[in-house]
Amino acid sequence: MIHLQDITVTYKDGTVAINNISAVFKSGEFTVLLGPSGAGKSSLLRCINFLTLPSSGQVKVEGLGELSNPKTLRKHRQKTGMIFQQHQLIPRQTALKNVLIGRLAYHSTLRSLFPLPKLDQCIALECLDRVGLLNKALTPVKQLSGGQQQRVGIARTLAQKPQFLLADEPVASLDPGSSRKILSNLRKICQEDGIGALVSLHQVDLALDYADRIIGLANGTIIFDSCPSEIQKQQLETMYQNSSLIQT
Repeated sequence: MIHLQDITVTYKDGTVAINNISAVFKSGEFTVLLGPSGAGKSSLLRCINFLTLPSSGQVKVEGLGELSNPKTLRKHRQKTGMIFQQHQLIPRQTALKNVLIGRLAYHSTLRSLFPLPKLDQCIALECLDRVGLLNKALTPVKQLSGGQQQRVGIARTLAQKPQFLLADEPVASLDPGSSRKILSNLRKICQEDGIGALVSLHQVDLALDYADRIIGLANGTIIFDSCPSEIQKQQLETMYQNSSLIQT
């Protein structure tokens, strides 16, 4: 369980990206951050592993405590996976080698300079199998499609054996079919493993179809926080300030 308490993020130019937000994220819950561009989705998501430092407020993790302590933060990051919109893969390396990067947090810097143990290889292959890419293990990722590359990114994150997963617009650059395949697979894995997930999206239909819980953001503030079935069209219109963007 992750607790955000009175989180505010103010950038150097004075922009307030997050304005005094408090929220709790539970294990096994698939939560979607929904909102227009500039709403603060990425800033809030990145606060959870301190890729963006809060200007004020606290992030607390059950079993670890407050994240200001470097040792605590390191343990938290080891168990918190991150999926990026642009995949962040090494194009010339195989899918397997990219997934093995997810195991580096379990080894010292010196040990990581050498081939990783057989156990790590098996974990990486298992993760590729779970996203349907075992047959592409030895294929350089530059030869894979965008959707396949994103699945390699998911497999790399799963190789960390995470307790919580963060995904920043993971399907923004994919076609509708690939987007649904990625989210369906991701949600299924999170349910099977009891992994809590926080996923930022801008597609309302995908949020309504796949989320257990939706948090709507606008101007760095939570507009609503509820399950998909309880969200009203008026709430979405208020968030986007443009009813033509809403499809129900």
